[in-house]
Amino acid sequence: MDLNSSILSSNLTIGEKLCAAFIPLIALVDAVILSLADCFEYHPPKKRICYTFEDLVRLSKNSPFTVNEIEALFDLFNKLSNSIIRDNLIHKEELRLTLLKTPASENLFLDRVFDLFDEKRNGVIEFEEFVHALSVFHPRAPLEEKIDFAFRLYDLRQTGFIEREEVRQMVIAIMSERGINLEEEVVQAIIDKTFEDADEDKDGKIGKEEWKAFVVRHPNLMSHMTLPCLTEITTTFTSFIFNTEVEDSL
Repeated sequence: MDLNSSILSSNLTIGEKLCAAFIPLIALVDAVILSLADCFEYHPPKKRICYTFEDLVRLSKNSPFTVNEIEALFDLFNKLSNSIIRDNLIHKEELRLTLLKTPASENLFLDRVFDLFDEKRNGVIEFEEFVHALSVFHPRAPLEEKIDFAFRLYDLRQTGFIEREEVRQMVIAIMSERGINLEEEVVQAIIDKTFEDADEDKDGKIGKEEWKAFVVRHPNLMSHMTLPCLTEITTTFTSFIFNTEVEDSL
């Protein structure tokens, strides 16, 4: 039995089949954190971003991160944001260089990560955007935030709905990323099964509330939305964690 036939005849639930969609996304986010530990010979930028003690505490209080973890993320951010253009902002080329080892390659998942991190839609990622987006993947982040992030991942056109063509693009991209080309009938079967289960009002698109209900029925969809390494960030990036007098209990 070939791969296409295996997928069509599989007994896995829809949730188990689709949860694999988040593996490339989580792998990219994870790689950002881990690869920067020793990927770059880091040189401080000419003009360093200044964050006061109050800024660090504010970011901590508005996220699952401790103040020490915020400082470690600042170290990580500085490495990434000055790898090509030393302006303390993360450009898409810098994210590509870190993950794909080239600033020119195209990658759907990388583009989606960048777009979701770039909350201001100005083509760069600022430090507070960086912290806010990574917060979603923290083990202590609320499930509601993870569900919303995952919904926006699939909502490629940012219409507030997940449409059939968007699922098609994601499925094809996921399989292509792994060197697998699915036959059209297999892709269509995945789309049909997804909408049969998730599109409760049968209007041809999946709304936010339908998505939440779908995730509740298939909790495996959220299993890849948590990065345990975020709680160990201070042991990976230690250069800033001794700079304040703050206690992690703040």
